[in-house]
Amino acid sequence: MKNLKIIILLIPFVFFGQENSNLDYLYPKEDLIIKYHDSWGRNNYKKLIKEFKKKPLDFNDIVFLGNSITAGGNDWSRRLNYPNIKNRGISGDVSDGILARIDEIVHFKPRAVFLLIGINDLWNNDPNIPSSNYIANNIIKITQVIKERSSNTKVYVQTLLPVEKDIYRVKIKKINNIIKLNEKTNSYKVIDLYSVFVNDNGLIKNELSKDGIHLNEKGYDTWVQFIKPTVYSIKPY
Repeated sequence: MKNLKIIILLIPFVFFGQENSNLDYLYPKEDLIIKYHDSWGRNNYKKLIKEFKKKPLDFNDIVFLGNSITAGGNDWSRRLNYPNIKNRGISGDVSDGILARIDEIVHFKPRAVFLLIGINDLWNNDPNIPSSNYIANNIIKITQVIKERSSNTKVYVQTLLPVEKDIYRVKIKKINNIIKLNEKTNSYKVIDLYSVFVNDNGLIKNELSKDGIHLNEKGYDTWVQFIKPTVYSIKPY
């Protein structure tokens, strides 16, 4: 009987360890190459994926998903004074990078996803490669994958922010227009951040950015105030 008790006590610990290790399949393999990552972004992607593995999402979280602009918001729960918001921004990431790591998102069935991605697709490469259509279609594909595999998740697509470099102005606007035009035929809602951050010249407002692409604290405060009503409309669990 003593031996039997020992076996019974050990079983939960064995299964617990197996359950955690089995989550590795939710994350991209380390040798995966994302086509439009630059060299810095590729290394940072691998680094952050390792960190995400150590601290996976919880079921029913709200997820902020994107690149450095999202990552720079740090603790979105604190910023928005709302529980269970997780930051899944990776500096340097591109739309294909999001698609490659979408398994973790859909596995944990988030209540909502706030997506902001696309500027690095342009910034990391020749301004014409990939095309605006390619980037916009990837963004729409991300929303479709989320809804197909986590049907109760509310998906919010935030429009690309303007930047200080005029060379990207038309392409950013085209991507945003495609996102808006496809809203009615897809299961996502558009949050037009672009309209809040753009100046009369179609570039980012200087007072909201620290370097012409990334946001300063005033920029993040502006973002928070704009999306707070949407976040607070999501019922807590």
